[in-house]
Amino acid sequence: MTALERATQAITGARSELLALSRYVHEHPETGYEEFLSAEAVAQASENAGFVVERGIASLPTAFRATKGTGDFHVVLCAEYDALPDVGHACGHNIIAASSLGAAIGLGAVADELNLTVILLGTPSEEGGGGKIDLLRAGCFDGVHAALMIHPWPTERLEATCLAVDHFEVTYTGKEAHASAAPYEGINALDAMTLAQVAIGLLRQQLRPGDQVHGIVTEGGAAANIIPSKVVGRYMCRSLTSDRLAELRVRIAQCFEAGALATGATLQCTELGSAFSHMESDRDILAHYRHAAEELGREFSLDDEGVAKPTLSTDMANVSLVVPSIHPLLALASNGAVNHQPEFAAACVGPDADRAVIDGAIALAHTVIGVSNDEPLRLRLLSRS
Repeated sequence: MTALERATQAITGARSELLALSRYVHEHPETGYEEFLSAEAVAQASENAGFVVERGIASLPTAFRATKGTGDFHVVLCAEYDALPDVGHACGHNIIAASSLGAAIGLGAVADELNLTVILLGTPSEEGGGGKIDLLRAGCFDGVHAALMIHPWPTERLEATCLAVDHFEVTYTGKEAHASAAPYEGINALDAMTLAQVAIGLLRQQLRPGDQVHGIVTEGGAAANIIPSKVVGRYMCRSLTSDRLAELRVRIAQCFEAGALATGATLQCTELGSAFSHMESDRDILAHYRHAAEELGREFSLDDEGVAKPTLSTDMANVSLVVPSIHPLLALASNGAVNHQPEFAAACVGPDADRAVIDGAIALAHTVIGVSNDEPLRLRLLSRS
């Protein structure tokens, strides 16, 4: 039996446990850094599969490292399990967690033969906080030669255009007053936010391709007859590179400053989590992934036809600038729904979601086996240490 066959056998042998894990995480949606049930479920499943598990790494209660094998070639599989507010697992992180665990189980079965150290990293808070960036800073990717994961998507794509992004909170502080009897005694914080939003809307005409800004108002006042004294919004800026993002942030900051200047409100801007970078996929690892996915019946006509890549942001991008990485998109039948919609969350359980878990696990495991047997590529990756 070949290494590919042994890995596949190990994954299919764990099918029931992997699908049960995917469904459990889906049924218990937890937002960033609060994924206590989900993280423990994935960690426990790793332990049950014979991995040595370290919980609470990098001082993050919902991060863990599960290791099997002692080989020279160190491979990380990233397991995400945080959900979105309101719409739950509408980005399919339950599938990511289960498929990465499945790939780790498959590779664990051939680790000694291929001289591998297989590491499953439980990475919290991809939806904004940047758990992988926390783990990078803590040294959890030191000595790693390759990092991989798949991400559910409505279409099959080898990669996305991963935009650099940062998240921040804007607070305007004014002064209350009776909105009818003495409005002139107040300073309207909501007016400041409105002016900033208008300025951003006008600026969009001159944004460069790839630049984006979007946000919500989370606190807009207490009552219609009180001049709002405190207004809070949460915003995201995205661009093609980190340098371009820094330039965009200057322009956006000026829009918010304009609101404060015009109304007399004071402005406070607080960064939320870590800034995500752009992504650089490793082309050679990605070629092995394509071959492995095609062997499972997956096809990449959209890539071959040159259809524009979807845009998204992920903290896996920051990993890719330090460790050779891939983050392909795995097609999931979603009846026209897209990520971050409730209908996509519904599609992340069921027969096609189950297929995505197993296909994703096998494709990732076979990718690593292909890389391990590709002597020039393996040597290139090992030379990094």
